[in-house]
Amino acid sequence: MTTAGNAHAFPRSDRSVLGVWWWTVDRWMLGMVAVLICIGVVVSFAASPAAAARMSIGDPFHFAVRQCVFACVAAFVLVGVSMLDVKGVRRAAFFIWVAAIAIMIALPFIGHEAKGANRWIEFAGFTFQPSEYMKPALIILVAWMFSEGQKGNGVPGVSIAFALFAVSVGLLLIQPDVGQTVLVTIAFGAVFWMAGVPMSWVILLAVAALAGLSSTYFLFPHVASRVDRFFSPEKADTHQVDAAGVAQAAGGLFGRGPGEGVMKRHVPDLHTDFAASVGAEEFGLVFLLAVIALFGFVVIRGLQRAMKLNDPFQQVAAAGLFVLVGQQAAINLAVNLNMIPTKGMTLPFISYGGSSMIAMGLTLGLALALTRRRPGAYSHNDGLSKAGTYS
Repeated sequence: MTTAGNAHAFPRSDRSVLGVWWWTVDRWMLGMVAVLICIGVVVSFAASPAAAARMSIGDPFHFAVRQCVFACVAAFVLVGVSMLDVKGVRRAAFFIWVAAIAIMIALPFIGHEAKGANRWIEFAGFTFQPSEYMKPALIILVAWMFSEGQKGNGVPGVSIAFALFAVSVGLLLIQPDVGQTVLVTIAFGAVFWMAGVPMSWVILLAVAALAGLSSTYFLFPHVASRVDRFFSPEKADTHQVDAAGVAQAAGGLFGRGPGEGVMKRHVPDLHTDFAASVGAEEFGLVFLLAVIALFGFVVIRGLQRAMKLNDPFQQVAAAGLFVLVGQQAAINLAVNLNMIPTKGMTLPFISYGGSSMIAMGLTLGLALALTRRRPGAYSHNDGLSKAGTYS
């Protein structure tokens, strides 16, 4: 074992699956994701007693224990998926998308309805949201179709990509889930643009997306209600958003202290959609800034790695996945800061929820698989083509 190898989990000469994975995956990215998962577990321990009491659950750490289980599963999924080769990523995306779409089609008949939406399947005390898994699979498939279409082999890649997008969005709107529709549309638009299509097409897609988003105000009463509450808070019940703001203000710079938050006792969704506000009250502004910095690191580093890839499919697919993660985090944090209407969207790895946690592990696992350092994956002058570059 070499001196350099002693500082790592595996020596450079280790050609086992784990050894090769360790020396080709972005370990800095793994570390930052591990920190986010740990933060999510800490926040769940802070929020769980109040949430359990509000729901008359005897075990005060019911949600925290479950979140620990979800975190372990998500970490296992992330590492396992990141070991896939490029062909394996495409195959996995295809089967995941087909399975998720099939379940979404069946939701009106077998789904669990909550708050006027039918987005989940409930079994054995757990809820499963198929749209969470559909998102990363869709991004990979449309990137694949765009790259195939550009090869000039007669594959109608753009048409297939739009068909996949239309099916996915149509099923999301049936649920209805406007927040996920917005997220998927933004990520699809980013992939569309990065694939190098004519700018006129990008502008046309943007106009169509804005028109579609505007129409949801008139088509879905809950969307209209949220928009009205945002622009006219004095005329509506804004209890959750107001409580989140009070929690953030009460936390100050360094917070009230672990377990000392009080606003979580009065708001139903503070352990899910507003987990960032729970953390801000107990750990202060430094907590929010640290979370923003961690997500910024993950997204920016991911995009930098993706843009240096030689293969157009890997480049666009990986970048699209990082955009997906970054956009979801940005939307959740913006809602917590009362910058946009509420969306019912989780903060990746930090909000309570099994489907969200595991799906985010899948998303970043796929992104890490695509950005691994393989022979010919990166050009020789970018510093990523030599062994041991990821330190």
